[in-house]
Amino acid sequence: MANYKELLNSYRNEFLKDLDELLSIPSVSAEGHEIPEKALEWMLDKAESFGLRTKNIGGIAGHAEWGDGEKLCGVLTHLDVVPVNRADWSCEPFSLTRKDGRLYGRGVCDDKGPALAALYCLRALKESGQNGNRVRVVFGTSEEIGMEDMETYFESEPLPELSFTPDSEYGICRAEKGIMHIEISSEKANNTSLTQFEAGTANNVVPDSAFAILDCSDYEEHNLQRLADAAGAGKFELRFTIDGLKVVSHGKAAHACEPEKGENAAAALAQIICAVMGTDAVGDLCTFINYCIGKETNGLSMGIKMRDAISGELTVTLSRVHITEREAKAVLDIRYPVSFLEEVVFYQIKKVAAREGLNVRLLDGEKPLCLDENAPIVRILKDAYASVMGEEPKLYTTGGGTYARMLGGKGVAFGPTFENDDTRIHNCDESINEENFFRHCEICLEAMAGMMNSR
Repeated sequence: MANYKELLNSYRNEFLKDLDELLSIPSVSAEGHEIPEKALEWMLDKAESFGLRTKNIGGIAGHAEWGDGEKLCGVLTHLDVVPVNRADWSCEPFSLTRKDGRLYGRGVCDDKGPALAALYCLRALKESGQNGNRVRVVFGTSEEIGMEDMETYFESEPLPELSFTPDSEYGICRAEKGIMHIEISSEKANNTSLTQFEAGTANNVVPDSAFAILDCSDYEEHNLQRLADAAGAGKFELRFTIDGLKVVSHGKAAHACEPEKGENAAAALAQIICAVMGTDAVGDLCTFINYCIGKETNGLSMGIKMRDAISGELTVTLSRVHITEREAKAVLDIRYPVSFLEEVVFYQIKKVAAREGLNVRLLDGEKPLCLDENAPIVRILKDAYASVMGEEPKLYTTGGGTYARMLGGKGVAFGPTFENDDTRIHNCDESINEENFFRHCEICLEAMAGMMNSR
């Protein structure tokens, strides 16, 4: 299908211009729906300019389509992104920056770049004269905050018979761990010296910064400074404010599906202030965070450490903390193996928290996904990858949560990133190797052609 590759190469400059324009829309879903909806409108307008059929589902999702056959196939993408801390970026996050052979910008990998690539692939199918099964590129706007977009979309639109989502990495992700977001709270804020503790901006990100304000003695301030110095340069800052001593913790952000790649600023902060101030001073929730969660990412201290042969180990991320003189609550992101039950994990966490007089509630959850390695969509994607890369892709599992789990066992995550490419998804300076990205575009087009021509 050399004509496909020629078409993609002919689009490259136009594509990069469009990608810059799309990235400039700051579609952070955690900050409200208005801006993500603008990104959806932009994408559907672009699709119509390519002569593709489009549909907008209530401003929360939509699709572009080509093909006249009876079978419906899909590529599911999302246009919302996670928040940014501009101070940590070396370039403007909401625009496209090309440097050192890489493409930079919030969403360039997750998932605006792949979404626009899939749209250009659909255009290539149309302009090369291909016609067969209907292929839809579906665009969502709230993937990062719970996938309500796809729940709404599939209330009125049918599930595709074959589908994939370019929202992970290569090879083919045949299984995704279950996901739970759990809030742990105290009915009374019984912290006597801790007047404020804040960390986290999203439920699925390892927080890279946190701060606490303390009413403490000179002796306690001295001990905090000693521990801060011992932690190493840049880890902690102590500042005097009108409200008390402010202790700032600096860590490293990471996606909650791989918390071991980050440095949790909230957990580190809880550790240092608990070591100096004591239980009564910091209150039940902060104490629980330190002793039952800490810097662990495997849930050992809560009694939920578990693993299976298919998907590996359970992970825990302390993603958000909000403690004041009136309320105290924290959010945990749990990724559990595919052979375990959500109810078992939740029961154990609730039991441990109850011992400390804390309340637990499930904010949201997503069941695990596991496809047979010989499923029809897996075979199509193997062929597409091999046609471009000259070898078969590996099958793997992930702790990430993608739209694939919304597809009733008829879809998987596939691309766009390659092994050993440090894309820094959900972190500052999100980027992708430019040639790798356009190699992904070729694979994506082959996969879409394979679905269009399948029987």
